[in-house]
Amino acid sequence: MSKSVFKIAGVLSLACLLGGLNQSKEALAQGAPVAQVNGYEPKWWKEAVVYQIYPRSFKDSNGDGIGDLNGITEKLDYLQKLGVNVIWLSPHYDSPNADNGYDIRDYEKVMKEFGTMADFDKMLAGIKQRHMRLIIDLVVNHTSDEHKWFVESAKSKTNPYRDYYIWRDGKPNPAAPNGFDPPNNYPSFFSGSAWQYSAPTKQFYLHLFAVKQPDLNWENPKVRESVYSLMRFWLDKGVDGFRMDVIPLISKQPGLPDLAPGTDYVKLWANGPHRDEYLQEMNKKALSAYDTMTVGEAIGITLEEEPKIIDDSRHELNLVFNFDAMRISRGDGYSARKWTLPQFKAIYTNHANVLGKTSWDTVFLSNHDAPRVVSTFGDDSAEFRVPSAKLLETMILTLRGTPFLYEGDELGMTNYPFTKLSQFDDIEVKNAYKAKVLTGKMTEAEFIAGAHQFGRDNSRTPMQWDATSNGGFTTGDKPWLAVNPNYKEINAASEVADKDSVFAYTQQLIALHHAHKALVYGDYKDLDPENEKVFAYTRTLGDEKFLVVLNFGGAATQFTLPDGLTPSSLVLSNLPAGLPDDGGTLKLRPWETRIYRY
Repeated sequence: MSKSVFKIAGVLSLACLLGGLNQSKEALAQGAPVAQVNGYEPKWWKEAVVYQIYPRSFKDSNGDGIGDLNGITEKLDYLQKLGVNVIWLSPHYDSPNADNGYDIRDYEKVMKEFGTMADFDKMLAGIKQRHMRLIIDLVVNHTSDEHKWFVESAKSKTNPYRDYYIWRDGKPNPAAPNGFDPPNNYPSFFSGSAWQYSAPTKQFYLHLFAVKQPDLNWENPKVRESVYSLMRFWLDKGVDGFRMDVIPLISKQPGLPDLAPGTDYVKLWANGPHRDEYLQEMNKKALSAYDTMTVGEAIGITLEEEPKIIDDSRHELNLVFNFDAMRISRGDGYSARKWTLPQFKAIYTNHANVLGKTSWDTVFLSNHDAPRVVSTFGDDSAEFRVPSAKLLETMILTLRGTPFLYEGDELGMTNYPFTKLSQFDDIEVKNAYKAKVLTGKMTEAEFIAGAHQFGRDNSRTPMQWDATSNGGFTTGDKPWLAVNPNYKEINAASEVADKDSVFAYTQQLIALHHAHKALVYGDYKDLDPENEKVFAYTRTLGDEKFLVVLNFGGAATQFTLPDGLTPSSLVLSNLPAGLPDDGGTLKLRPWETRIYRY
């Protein structure tokens, strides 16, 4: 298919998307049921392609080395050209940045480094003008310890804000630094105890993440109403929804007892007794009055439990991120885990089997908390980076569920070549270093190797815009985090101009996704689950049938199609002029992918 055809398809798809949305609104207003597609209720967020922006690393507009909102506005034409139609913005709120914005000091104020509320409004207007939508991060399991609620809460046990957070007496221990041990044995996700002693009131507060991220007490109805109020503030501005950070953790276990040995504490914390009650209340009091997209970070939630949160009848969230696929290559900490292609494919089959017509899925392999997708699931060598990056984008944009891309995925950006601790910024890495290396549990070399492979800073290095100094990310001398030194070979300017680039290929894939409902609402079937080299599947909706074939590796292979399946035309391939096929057998080169009609 030619590029011009794809451009036309993309325009038509956008028109259809907007037209369908208007029709749906009219039907709802008139009380008429919305026509289903293959048993699914059509929604704009099911048909969207989402692009995550990490604002600190996207584009610096003023030369201070830090990405900002005006930088995003400058690049909206680029995102429109790519074809995405929903932007997910990582936290932009006022924050002391103990955890790069996920510690919020003021929910109704923009981080000074990112700009002003006027800059946000300008960015949002630019997004709407380009027929795109915006969802923003909602971080309400915890705040910053510099938030006015916590500042007041910490002053005295009788302060009106005391119960906004979770305070407990410690266990007396004369040998402890403050005379007390923590109230229980909860560990923090960022190493050490999840409790911090506060001298003014001689009690501990709970922080499941960093010390500067105290957990909110959702049992307090005033806390919940405060959260719903701030949500309405942003929705009234025109924001289209939220990605909800660690949202299953908001309901704590009654009495906060010690964890028994061997307890899966993440699962325990994610399944508190009031989680669903709180989410349903949130939907009723904040979300139901708006046409929103909500996606929860499903930490501690198994696939089988997902419908409790996202089934249409539950009136909680629209979507969740399930990390089974993204974390298949990772063991504990920063260690690698061996995995096979059949295991990987089984995850998507399980999703198709468990999530029915009233529960919608997400498809992703990257985000701000993960290493670069091509360095993790592909091959970032000079020989195979481009074809493997294209293969991974093919998979993400043709599987069932709403696809999510992370900034730089469309360029095939790679992990940073970390060699020493001083190159990292991430608090998770710094705390893990103290817990692992300084205690003698592992050598520094072992730790750096693991953090290089799995550390979150891999995805947080600045966006590579062109071949000028610092990849065109900033005009300043020093970006907040070093730009990957391969920016002269991998950058947006060169890829936008190259019809064979990862960008151009991803652009075509997105247009294909927008143009064909079979790639949204179509049935999914894995054609050869036990094949250790090839991932081949179909997406079918009525007479519209697509076959996707992915050679997952650096060696040539062959794949024999099942009886009765005969491709009628090649729609898209990541390698030019593929090798001739022998009857029903496809000869696939390393990392080759093809999309056929059949």
